[in-house]
Amino acid sequence: MDDSAVAHSAKRKAYLNVVLPLFFISIIAYLDRVNIGYAALTMNSDLGLSAKMFGMGAGIFFGGYILFEIPGALIAERYSAKIWLARIMLSWGLVSGLMAFMTATWHFYVLRFLLGAAEASLYPVIYATCIPRWFGAKDRARAIALLLTSLQISGIVGAPLAGWMLGVSFFGFKGWQCLFILEAIPAILFAFVIISWMADRPADAVWLTDEEKKFLDDRYHRELTAKIAVKRYTVLLAFKEPEVIKLCFAYFLWISGFWGFNYWMPQVLKSIAGWSNLAIGWLSAVPMAASLVAMLAIGHSSSKNDEIRWHGAVSLFIGAIGLGLSMIVKDPWIAFFFVILAGIGTYAPFGVWWSYPTMFLSGTAAAGAIGLINSFGNTGGFVGPYVTGFIKDTTGSFAGAWIYLACSLTVAGLLMLTFKKRLPDPQDATS
Repeated sequence: MDDSAVAHSAKRKAYLNVVLPLFFISIIAYLDRVNIGYAALTMNSDLGLSAKMFGMGAGIFFGGYILFEIPGALIAERYSAKIWLARIMLSWGLVSGLMAFMTATWHFYVLRFLLGAAEASLYPVIYATCIPRWFGAKDRARAIALLLTSLQISGIVGAPLAGWMLGVSFFGFKGWQCLFILEAIPAILFAFVIISWMADRPADAVWLTDEEKKFLDDRYHRELTAKIAVKRYTVLLAFKEPEVIKLCFAYFLWISGFWGFNYWMPQVLKSIAGWSNLAIGWLSAVPMAASLVAMLAIGHSSSKNDEIRWHGAVSLFIGAIGLGLSMIVKDPWIAFFFVILAGIGTYAPFGVWWSYPTMFLSGTAAAGAIGLINSFGNTGGFVGPYVTGFIKDTTGSFAGAWIYLACSLTVAGLLMLTFKKRLPDPQDATS
């Protein structure tokens, strides 16, 4: 088998045995994150939650996430990524299921915080440890974009399911309670599946030939050597790197808009058009489907053209336009069109975004830095939903809140354009 055949075969198997299980993990994680937005359509009145209180609870998830983000990423890098991912899934599934039994506001706050703590470091482990060990620098944007279609697919499946479940009742549980229980079960079950399916590194993969193992290991270590030759990063040096600092602030602004949009979209659609919960569930799948196509196209184009900045920034600008204009127009269907644009713009840059830091960081430096970047983003995940709820309670309208979120996306896009055009290339060996 020649080198090109080995490379092709190894890459195909990595997509099947690394990207695919990570794809399922991400679907389950995202379902457990966004179900709160749909549950709120009936849960808020049952628990007596105001818009501000719901925004606080939605955002406090990221308080727990931030505290354990960096330590978790470093533990997974040092020991076993797949075991750490299984631990994450088991704990978040249990906490998510407990949310069905909430009866007071403080239950909501505590369980949301614990859910964030349970899920902390999930995506940094995926981006900094799992993907770089299996995919070269030039393939990462495409691999990450494919993996992160899980976000939209979970919305396409989960939104109609959530809309339907809000109108049913099983064993005395209300619809929103059934939603939390049903969506906790896959996380608990898949925690055990992931241990037998995935491998931590090519040398451990029983589904690779010896030639394929050697090819992937050699490519990874050549890339690592090339990065070190340019600059050897420790975790602390990575934290001080100007590009990492810019990534932190840009991601904070972007994720403020992203989670502000996702947590509040069902209630915004309700306020704009007065559609039923079931209709909102089905219609919410449309922005997810559109953004899925856009994210795949952008990831492919970025890998093909070896360009990141404009691919990400233009998407964020489109999201800002969608958020801003959706609250200005009066016709509900035109407003819904702009909601679709908002969905495209807030989701589409993910593949190119997370391929950028691993172009100049690796190992514990990459794990720590990506944990730091994600922590800043998750701070935005608290700020965006909370400020949205605060403005809604203060003004009686979502208009000012979504304009604020649109401004956050705009500044994030402008910051992304300041990233370096070219980074140290680990050369053709990493392709």
